[in-house]
Formats: sequence, C-alpha cells, structure tokens
Amino acid sequence: MSMTTSTTATPTSMDMSGMSGMATASSTMSMGASSTASSMSGMNGMDMGSFGLMGMSDMAMVFFTAHDTPLYSNAWTPKTAGQYAGTCIFLIVLSFVFRGLVAFRSNLPAVVDWRTYRNESGIIYDERKHYADGCHVQRPWRINEAVVWAVSDTILAGVGYLLMLAVMTMNVGYFLSVLGGVFLGSFVVGRWTGAAVH
Repeated sequence: MSMTTSTTATPTSMDMSGMSGMATASSTMSMGASSTASSMSGMNGMDMGSFGLMGMSDMAMVFFTAHDTPLYSNAWTPKTAGQYAGTCIFLIVLSFVFRGLVAFRSNLPAVVDWRTYRNESGIIYDERKHYADGCHVQRPWRINEAVVWAVSDTILAGVGYLLMLAVMTMNVGYFLSVLGGVFLGSFVVGRWTGAAVH
C-alpha cells in the first residue's frame, strides 16, 4: 500500500517560494547540527582529563559534603579529615583577611590624609587644617597614592576571586567556611567599612 496523495488541503494564498526557503534553511540547520555532532563524536575517544577540561557530567550542580574536594588545584586535595579542616580554616582566614582589606580600602583616603598631615604637622593631628570652612578640601592627584589604591584594588579582586572559586566547588564545608570568615571579619572590622561596601 503506497500513499501518494495527500488528503489535506493547502491554502491557495500561501506563497510557495517562502516554503522553499524554509526547507533550505531547515536542511542547512540539520546539516550543521549533524556536522557538529560528528565532530563531537570524534572527541569521545580523546582523554579530556589530559587537557584539564571537565565535562558537564563531572561538574557538581548541587552542594555536597565530600572531604576530598580539590581547592584551586589537584595538588591541594585534602586526603584526611585533618587536612580538610585545615583547608576550611584557611578559607575562614582568607575571608577574614578579605573583610579587613575591604575596611582598609574604604578608609584608604582617610589613612592617606592622616599620614600626610601627621608628616607635615608632627605627631598631633590638627583637624582644622584638613577642613576649611567645614568642607573637605580635595587633594591633587599623586602617583604614590594612585599606586597604593591600584594595588589594594588588585589584591581585593584577587582575594575575592579566590573566595568565589572556593564557593564554586559546591562543597558545603568550603561554602560555610567562607561565610564564617566573612561573618568574623564583619564582626571585627565591620564598623570601619562603609554601609554600601560588600
């Protein structure tokens, strides 16, 4: 039994040139998809571990509690519970240092002002010299201050990214260690950070 005729009616107002364009586009897409699939199937035989790449099946998308999760490199993989605890303590300290760096950076202009006026006026800091008629006098741009600001911002970014990578391992212990360090840092130096600083 062969079916050569169709029983569905086609509208007479439909432009058939548009249909041929759609057929060409779909065949082009299917050829592109098949060529991509064939090139990906050729990679199945390759050992992706030798290149240091992870497949989607290797990435954890939920939090887990394994004690042998690598941190920053395969060389830093805790093997015992003591090494895991040491790694968590390191993350607490790193988070604490991060909050201290945030407090330092948010007060850097005041520290520079204090040091400049201390050097100019001796040990006693005279606040009246710093403020003229109740308004803040803006200092000129100085290269040594700009270098200190740039270095502190770079260190802040580096430490922040290291903490982000630790959280992205999706290890519960690492995540809670980062949160614990942020809590301790904010508890100790939080009054020296601005309200808008995160």
